[in-house]
Amino acid sequence: MDPPHKIALLPGKSKASRTDYTPSEDDNVLVQGVSRDKNAIGYFGYAYYAANQKRLKAVAIDNGKGQAVLPSEQTVESGTYQPLSRPIFIYVNAKAAQRPEVKEFVNYYLNNGAKFASEVKYIPLPGQVYKVGVQHFQKPKLGTVFGGQEAVGLKIEELVQREAKQ
Repeated sequence: MDPPHKIALLPGKSKASRTDYTPSEDDNVLVQGVSRDKNAIGYFGYAYYAANQKRLKAVAIDNGKGQAVLPSEQTVESGTYQPLSRPIFIYVNAKAAQRPEVKEFVNYYLNNGAKFASEVKYIPLPGQVYKVGVQHFQKPKLGTVFGGQEAVGLKIEELVQREAKQ
């Protein structure tokens, strides 16, 4: 039998983890390993936690404001489940965006993203964010709203309103 699937962060060291863990890109494997060992910890998407709530226990995290926050659709969407949640955006090369089939795909994606996200148990972006995405794509608004700046604690709506940097 494989060893338990554990990931433990080293205290006080950014981007450092212990080596006594089993990495896996298969979230089902992580769910199985974590659910079998009461001392195990795993990191995976909210959809896998939501589908396996009877087998897993979520850990509340300090969102930087001294509040212990559990993962939920509401806390992910509102931006309060930070820093362990993040939006998933689509990025398109400016030259490729001129091609008709790429334009058609991106518009389809932006107009149907919420529906498809929900179908696969992801948490869709707020509706207004998809509308802003369509506006940015039609302008076109090039660049990134991250530009080396942290986005922890920002609501998704605030993030997409940032001025893009190229």
